[in-house]
Amino acid sequence: MDSTATTTPFSTLIRTASHEQHTEAESSSFMSDMLGGRLGVDAYTRYTEQLWFVYRALEDGAEALRRDPVAGPFIQPQLMRTAELERDLRHLRGEGWREGLEPLPATAAYAERVAECAREWPAGYVAHHYTRYLGDLSGGQIIRGTAEKTWGFERKGDGVRFYVFEQISNPAAFKREYRELLDAVDADDLEKQRIVDECKRAFALNTAVFRELGEVFPLSA
Repeated sequence: MDSTATTTPFSTLIRTASHEQHTEAESSSFMSDMLGGRLGVDAYTRYTEQLWFVYRALEDGAEALRRDPVAGPFIQPQLMRTAELERDLRHLRGEGWREGLEPLPATAAYAERVAECAREWPAGYVAHHYTRYLGDLSGGQIIRGTAEKTWGFERKGDGVRFYVFEQISNPAAFKREYRELLDAVDADDLEKQRIVDECKRAFALNTAVFRELGEVFPLSA
């Protein structure tokens, strides 16, 4: 057995192991173009639509996992995002926002994997929970700032509510407590390695969504 696996906190293992994929996702051309203010609000809207499909899969599966020994501690109401996403989509697309709403193929694959883990593998669900919620609490704030500045949304208002965690008054403390939950996760070293691998898969699925969004919204040369 690798001794580092038993001595390194699991939250550190999971962060360092997925660092490469994390960087790749963040530096995708679509995300770079959006954060650089080079895309229109339609690109931001389409991105928000894709998030809705993924978060619905995450949060539809959450209730059944509330009492699960591995995933249960991570199911926290202050993180839930679906209602905020729907409010943003209503602002972006109008009252009939659900009409014609379809996931990109990569988004459908991502949401299906999340749903599969929620049904069959709670520890795998934790990997998706971590990559999404902690990412949105951190890097998501950069997207919010760009959206407010580029497309004129009201600060922390409709259109960017997804990124506003109103029930988390101290994000730094919350992230610290979340990492403590990861360190205490009820899994042996082999299962922890599988969670790390699923974390890498989550980033790859996310990157595939960015790639397809980049094909829909290419910057003119």
